[in-house]
Amino acid sequence: MIRHVVAWKFQPGTEAQMHEFLNALRALDGVIPELKAMQIGVDCAGGGNFDACLIADFDDLAALDRYKNDPRHVAASGLCKSIRETRIAVDFEI
Repeated sequence: MIRHVVAWKFQPGTEAQMHEFLNALRALDGVIPELKAMQIGVDCAGGGNFDACLIADFDDLAALDRYKNDPRHVAASGLCKSIRETRIAVDFEI
């Protein structure tokens, strides 16, 4: 099993677009078969290094790659790329 962890820092003033992006990601749960589990969170303490994160599980790296290239994921990611300042990602075996 592969755990995919992503965190984003968004540009100031893009909160509405951030929530639109996160809702688009949430809508992928149960739609893209490779996506086995998903959690999305927004920093609730404020002032953190990142604004939001995704934790998602996949059977293997090939499934993660199919998810990343799925047109529905690509569409959601397009919005993110236009409003983010930075992104980090880590994939590891669980």
